[in-house]
Amino acid sequence: MVESRTAAQHPAALDAVFHALADSTRRAILRDITRREQTVGEIAQPYSMSLAAVSKHLDVLERASLIQRERRGACRMVRLNPKPLHAAQQWLNFYEQFWKTNLDRLQDLLEGRVEPQPESTRPAPHRRNTKQ
Repeated sequence: MVESRTAAQHPAALDAVFHALADSTRRAILRDITRREQTVGEIAQPYSMSLAAVSKHLDVLERASLIQRERRGACRMVRLNPKPLHAAQQWLNFYEQFWKTNLDRLQDLLEGRVEPQPESTRPAPHRRNTKQ
């Protein structure tokens, strides 16, 4: 299994996406703007926070390239840019395959469909060097 080339080539961009998605308010904002582009005021309305606080969340989303802002007269319109989400999904898909395979094996073992490996054939556990 090879990790997504996109993720390997642009680790800082992927880090920014996951940082942006780590906050529940930012995830909710992204969900809201998938329906249609909105003004900053419309985005702020459902949240009990100031426009300045919402703008800080939008800055994080914009640095991750998850949104695009456009000035239209006196309004700033915000819309979703789904491309970075695709790269994150590819990264997650790689690990989903890893976990699915291992969880399927665990289920087979727990249900008695396979025998556990003898101690001598198990790979040695990875040990971190803790000496300073």
